[in-house]
Amino acid sequence: MKVYEAPGIRNLAVVGHGGCGKTSLVSAMLFDMGAVTRQGRVEDGTTVTDFDPDEIERRISLQTALAFGEWRKTKINVLDAPGYANFLSEAKAAVRVADAAIVVVDAVAGVEVQTEKTWGLASDLGLPRLIVVNRMDRERASFTRTLEVLEKAFGRGVVPLVIPLGEEKGFVGVTDLLTEKADVYSDDQSGKFQAVDVPERFREAERTLRDRLVEMVAETNEELMEEFFEKGTLPQEDLVRGLHQAVRAGKLFPVFAASSARNVGLHPILDAIVDLVPSPAERGDATGTDAAQKGEASRKPAADAPFSAFVFKTLADPHAGRISLFRVYSGVLKADGNVHNATRDTAERVGGLFLLQGKNQTSVPEIQAGDLGAVAKLKETQTGDTLCDKASPIVFPPVEFPEPSTTFAIEPKTRGDEDKISQALHRLMEEDPVLRISRDAQTHEMLLSGAGQLHVEVVVAKLRKRYKVEVNLKKPKIPYRETVKAAAEGHGRHKKQTGGHGQFGDCKIRMKPLPRGEDFKFVDDIFGGSIPRNFIPAVEKGIQEARHRGPVAGYPMVDFQVELFDGQYHDVDSSELSFKIAGSLAFKDAVARCKPTLLEPIMKVEIAVPEEFAGAVMGDLSSRRGRPQGMEPKGSLQIIKAEVPMAEMLSYDADLTSMTGARGSYHMELSHYDEVPFQLQEKVVAAARAERGEVKNEE
Repeated sequence: MKVYEAPGIRNLAVVGHGGCGKTSLVSAMLFDMGAVTRQGRVEDGTTVTDFDPDEIERRISLQTALAFGEWRKTKINVLDAPGYANFLSEAKAAVRVADAAIVVVDAVAGVEVQTEKTWGLASDLGLPRLIVVNRMDRERASFTRTLEVLEKAFGRGVVPLVIPLGEEKGFVGVTDLLTEKADVYSDDQSGKFQAVDVPERFREAERTLRDRLVEMVAETNEELMEEFFEKGTLPQEDLVRGLHQAVRAGKLFPVFAASSARNVGLHPILDAIVDLVPSPAERGDATGTDAAQKGEASRKPAADAPFSAFVFKTLADPHAGRISLFRVYSGVLKADGNVHNATRDTAERVGGLFLLQGKNQTSVPEIQAGDLGAVAKLKETQTGDTLCDKASPIVFPPVEFPEPSTTFAIEPKTRGDEDKISQALHRLMEEDPVLRISRDAQTHEMLLSGAGQLHVEVVVAKLRKRYKVEVNLKKPKIPYRETVKAAAEGHGRHKKQTGGHGQFGDCKIRMKPLPRGEDFKFVDDIFGGSIPRNFIPAVEKGIQEARHRGPVAGYPMVDFQVELFDGQYHDVDSSELSFKIAGSLAFKDAVARCKPTLLEPIMKVEIAVPEEFAGAVMGDLSSRRGRPQGMEPKGSLQIIKAEVPMAEMLSYDADLTSMTGARGSYHMELSHYDEVPFQLQEKVVAAARAERGEVKNEE
């Protein structure tokens, strides 16, 4: 396998809304580059980059996949990223290691929710962008309409480089504004075309758009602007050079028309990748932190620089083990060597190196600066780690993945599978940094958190298919708590005579509320030895055990103080057990008179929505007993902050998607506990009793 150097490499993330044909486009590109012998189809499950059984079954991309080909002696690495909101973190990692992005847009649907989000991801990193208006062969496809929407969404820097020859079923090729030739493609999906003169009916539009292109390129460069004013146009060489500079600087975003399914219009896109997209060498130095000096450090994208690489994805293969996907930013990584993991300050042994064509591996002896590759069975390395030369340490900043927003309780269908589930989920967490598992100490449930319901469902499918573990998903129980609202005294006496030594313990306590979040406080206020010192911890222990089941609905009690102020003991019959039981009885006696009440968890929620949905979202939060905490603009979005009871947020993921047409996102975390309104308490109590199989006594 040929080894490519940085100037001869192009790294592209293919992003956009789900269903716009990204994977089909990648499939057609790989076929036209000769990287594969036939063009795969999503419908048949034969594409290179959708190889996971779940992806084939659902016909959507669920993870970023890597593929490569060669075009005009240039290696093109393609990162095919998912387009659904639940898997946006995958697209985030893909754009992080790319040098440019291809933003794919459906010719009928135009700019959609994830188009805007993935555009924003690329924009935040300063990535050059090409736009492909795909699926031009669809009914109601319109290049003109889509172009107008693109300009409105992303500005006047959006410039077409082609004109489609026909639309819908009549889409047969494109006119290239740079070469001023028309490419008419054969109808056999071979990607072969015939270059002809621009048909008469397209000439006026071609001249108009080419003149605009020349003008837009001239605007981006003072030197070119002077030449344009002087000559009224730009020579071809200056036009291409100026366009390359403008694309690299993020001033212009070339637009192409294509039908990936029919393999029409791909060649101008591949040419533009080589001619207009910057190589890793042009993108400049990679910056990070010097692990030793704690200052900023940088690495030149050259083979003679110290080695450094960033791990952007991990695959948990049941057979091959952990596979780490990385980008080499500087130097050369050779097979069968040693590297330093600067993130974890550990040594790693590197075995065989390989390039990925979807799931297929091609072994290589080395991978140079600017290239993407993979290695299996690194012991400590995880997603986001930096590998480098130990003598020249550097740490690249990790990808900031979003916090999970949806949580389900997960339980095995077969008793005894808990350990298998836990092991399998930890393997899946290695390849999916958004995934979280935890165990609620109060409800004793295993909780699985993800980016949304689809994300969690996909994880459950992987558990079943990869690890042969069947599980049930259900809404998590709300970890209610109980507290007291008033002060009172309580008396507990435990006396038992059984022949020989008896049992005797007697204590008196004062109980009062504490501020929220104070949990529990025990005060020893015994004077005069009414209870010996060695028995006082037993009283506290009895109260601690008793408070785990409160009087209202059996939930743990919090935020109260107990003062032990008096009691009695017997020289022979008193024991630690006697005073533990007496403490428990005193607690139950006092709590009944302290106005016990229910507390519920209140979540701190941040919701990001386009401005037109802010009113509806605010109204919905009010119906969920939410308390708004403010609203502030952030770019084109409004960030709504509120405090909402957890019980009202269990189905919020689906509700927000429905309310905003999938344009909203949210994050929440526990804020504090607050009292459940009186009118709702009876419902919670009834449900808790029903769960324990208790029937409320009718007085």
